[in-house]
Amino acid sequence: MIRFCGSRLCLLLATVLPMSCGGGGSSGGGGGDFGLSQRIQVSGLTFPTGLPQPQSMVPVRAFPNLVFNRPLFLTAPPDGSNRIFVVEQNGVIRVFPNDENVIASTVFLDIRTQVLSPGGEEGLLGFALAPDYAASGYFYTYYSVASPRRTRLSRWRVSTGDPNLADASSEEVLLSIPQPFSNHNGGSMAFGPDGMLYLAVGDGGSGNDPQNNAQDLTNLLGKVLRLAADGSIPPDNPFVSGVAGERGEIWAYGLRNPWRGSFDRSTGDLWLGDVGQNSREEIDIILRGRNYGWRVYEGDQSNINPNSYPPSAYEQPIVTYSHQVGRSVTGGYVYRGSRLADLIGAYLYADFGSGRVWALVREAGQVLSNELVASVPTPASFGEDEAGELYICSFDGNIYRLEESNPGAGGQLPPTLSATGLFSDVPSLTPSPGLIEYQVNSPLWSDNAIKRRWLALPGTARMTFDPIEAWDLPISSVLVKHFEIEVSPGQIQRLETRVLLKHSMGWQGYSYRWNPQQTDADLLSTSATELLTISDGMGGQRLQTWYYPSRNDCLACHTSAAGRVLGLRTRQMNRNYPYPAHVDNQLRTWNHIELFTQDIGSSSQYEALPDPMDSTLPLADRARSYLAANCANCHLPAGPTPVDMDLRYSQAMSSTNTLAVLASNPTSPGALRIMAGNKEQSDLWERLRRRDAFGMPSLGSNLVHQAAVDLLGLWIDSGAGN
Repeated sequence: MIRFCGSRLCLLLATVLPMSCGGGGSSGGGGGDFGLSQRIQVSGLTFPTGLPQPQSMVPVRAFPNLVFNRPLFLTAPPDGSNRIFVVEQNGVIRVFPNDENVIASTVFLDIRTQVLSPGGEEGLLGFALAPDYAASGYFYTYYSVASPRRTRLSRWRVSTGDPNLADASSEEVLLSIPQPFSNHNGGSMAFGPDGMLYLAVGDGGSGNDPQNNAQDLTNLLGKVLRLAADGSIPPDNPFVSGVAGERGEIWAYGLRNPWRGSFDRSTGDLWLGDVGQNSREEIDIILRGRNYGWRVYEGDQSNINPNSYPPSAYEQPIVTYSHQVGRSVTGGYVYRGSRLADLIGAYLYADFGSGRVWALVREAGQVLSNELVASVPTPASFGEDEAGELYICSFDGNIYRLEESNPGAGGQLPPTLSATGLFSDVPSLTPSPGLIEYQVNSPLWSDNAIKRRWLALPGTARMTFDPIEAWDLPISSVLVKHFEIEVSPGQIQRLETRVLLKHSMGWQGYSYRWNPQQTDADLLSTSATELLTISDGMGGQRLQTWYYPSRNDCLACHTSAAGRVLGLRTRQMNRNYPYPAHVDNQLRTWNHIELFTQDIGSSSQYEALPDPMDSTLPLADRARSYLAANCANCHLPAGPTPVDMDLRYSQAMSSTNTLAVLASNPTSPGALRIMAGNKEQSDLWERLRRRDAFGMPSLGSNLVHQAAVDLLGLWIDSGAGN
């Protein structure tokens, strides 16, 4: 029987054992002295990971003491405050605590004197918070304006003295769009995982798009627009060349009256509901440069089509429904919360006229089911709180949430760490049989926390190996990372145990916060902070803020571009681990117990990331290793940041786009991303040593990593690869 290391002994031993940098095929004594002799199947885990299983839901008033005036959007600030914003069509935005017992809301912004809102389709139609709202305070509105009739996209700031009050004098108009008619204004706004702002605009109104705006790339009507946070046009938009007057702001076109779009927190897909005219309502996934067919097609039905274009000439809807079912689609969200575990990964949307609410399950490009799950009066919009729980804004003045009509019929996320089945003994962190502990070569900086990591693969399933990029893990795989900190010499406080779980619909992260008794940990529904007192044992103390991430935060770091899984990569895993039986190279042992879909051969043929803090290794390699582990999950091609750096370890310095490149939004005027030989004029180094709005990383760290600041500074001053 295989024994598992249930104490901190494994972690402590690893600090004194030599690391294999590519010669792991013969480590651990060579021959048959593998760290593990055989694979044990994991059993008893209680996470729901299969396809969503929609069931009948009932609407419940989420905030029964509050009533709103035509609420048409709900969202939450990404700042850990657990607040809710509700947008009213007449021009008011309200804010209040995310508490079902709340008795009053506060007016965050009132622009009724500026908004054209006669009660039809005009008004304050869109609201979005910048991804860095906690630091920058920026938010965005989209609203109707009179004389002449137009819609306006503006950027604002929150008041410096009151987080529940906007600075009414801070408006910057970023875009003004002429509107020929009063209907079809659109107004859905959301920031994508790339950090860009996406705005859906209607075709200008009337019937049958009389000016054919939706097919005309020289105007912005009937389009999805993509803009940088300052309103500028990103250079990688599909029509920036301006051929024949095409507008560079356009991301996709051929839409009639797009009403409510959202990004899937897990996959990054942009879902959008497009309201039909006489016969069909449709749900689309919006892709770069694609034409969605209006006015030639209405949904999947030919409309004004004198040239008889086939449906294949246009991007087809994911699903449509007829006006016998409903008359005005309200786009929704892919559910990524935890209360309704059977809906995780399902796309929920509604019809404003009929009140019907559906849950759509789609996998590998195919719609597997589209079930009617609830009925809500006049559902004008969906919204998410910070934890990914869904709400429905109704024009009856209420905000609804959905509850299972048959609670307990399906699986739920385990509420405590002990309920997950991951550990046979939670207080001692003894892993259940089959969980495999591992270590990485270049760990992510986590504010001095001590970390342990485990992997659980389902049954006999295996991973697909890649020598450079992320490995592909099977559905139901579980990655566990445990965090604890030394609060005084010899005294350890457990903080949280994070779980990255691969559902059939993608990866999702959860965190369990340890209780004060240190006996178990509770599932968090949103982000949180804790003020720790750290003692040096000699009378000195300091305060340190620990940030517990929300589920949205998990996927903000475990990016789609980086393959979601960050540690399970060949360069990170190619090292020794002190298994109970033998010290062995992790790749060698995992290959021996057949965790991969192929025989990967000797570990000596693969590279390994150097330990950034090992001063005996080359300076440049250590600096690049640190950047790869701490920054490249966002700063890589198709990453979630508009800054076009590529900090992957595999890239030559000349390909990173850092050397002698003017920094975007620099910390000091004229600073370069990296000025070789001068760290003080290198924006990368300056951001690393800050924890204000300019600091990096922008999420999850409240403590500067001084050893890394010194390392990167020394590297830059020495020439940084020149």
